[in-house]
Amino acid sequence: QVQLVESGGGLVQPGGSVTLSCTGSGRAFSTATVSWFRQAPGKDRDFVFGIRPSSSQPYYRDSVKGRFTISRDNNKNTVSVQMNNLKTEDTAVYYCAVSPKRLIVSQMTSENAYDTWGQGTQVTVSW
Repeated sequence: QVQLVESGGGLVQPGGSVTLSCTGSGRAFSTATVSWFRQAPGKDRDFVFGIRPSSSQPYYRDSVKGRFTISRDNNKNTVSVQMNNLKTEDTAVYYCAVSPKRLIVSQMTSENAYDTWGQGTQVTVSW
């Protein structure tokens, strides 16, 4: 059974930074697409950023480009994201998701493309 463990998150002030990590067990990340979705209170869960098997191929939604940086360490089965210049609208529960396939961009943004999800970690941006 594949399991994902997310870490990081917490309370941070606007303009601050936080790092989220997603570590998988039971499956090698080297051939998997790993993405993060987020769900704000009262809203649907939306794609935020993802990275395909080659670590040189990240993809971000427009609202986080230039502020978030995703990276992966296949030796540690870990994908991390450095989130800088956080805004109050970034407040949400962030979920890590894994697909065993190398997804194209249009597939990466769909929840249905992923077969394994983490439990979610809360990021709250507030004074």
